[in-house]
Amino acid sequence: MSLYAKPYSEACEQNKAPILAVLREVFTEPGLILEIGAGTGQHAVHFARELPHLDWQPTDQADYLPGIRLWIDEAGLPNLRQPLALDTRRTPWPVTQAAGAFSANTTHIMHWPAVEGLFRGIGQVLQPGGAFCLYGPFNDDGRHTSASNAAFDQMLKQRDPASGIRDFSDLDRLARDNGLRFRRDYPMPVNNRTLVWTRHI
Repeated sequence: MSLYAKPYSEACEQNKAPILAVLREVFTEPGLILEIGAGTGQHAVHFARELPHLDWQPTDQADYLPGIRLWIDEAGLPNLRQPLALDTRRTPWPVTQAAGAFSANTTHIMHWPAVEGLFRGIGQVLQPGGAFCLYGPFNDDGRHTSASNAAFDQMLKQRDPASGIRDFSDLDRLARDNGLRFRRDYPMPVNNRTLVWTRHI
């Protein structure tokens, strides 16, 4: 019997369908998808189940792995791998090559060096032509895109001054510095977006 209760995120349940619609469009070819910051593991299970042509590899900080394993073991999906510990700031990453990458609701809770490490690592492991899908709230030109995002950003910074909603231009600069080219901005429910870059070198 597990010592851990299976974690649950209502936000994951609410956003998994619209995110899946984007992933269906972006990840059309078979291959390994690296998920950074798998959290509870709910997304990993849902996307692996609905996208059986993909081999799904969740990762997160070590503290989250037991909960993720509970979801994975219960699902018993052949294309869903056991989670790996990943600190984006440390190299080498536990996965050295991936056809695609996905991360949801991570950059606004990461400290900036971890965000830099995220894009640096993606640039190293993503195969040429592979896509990186990043879901969450983002600012444009230093401005919040909604009142709710402004309030959320204030809450984040009160809890941790080094966190907060990141600006698209800053993320895109990191992407370009690491060989990624911006492809598309998908508007999502509740003032979120899915940003997609592809590796071009």
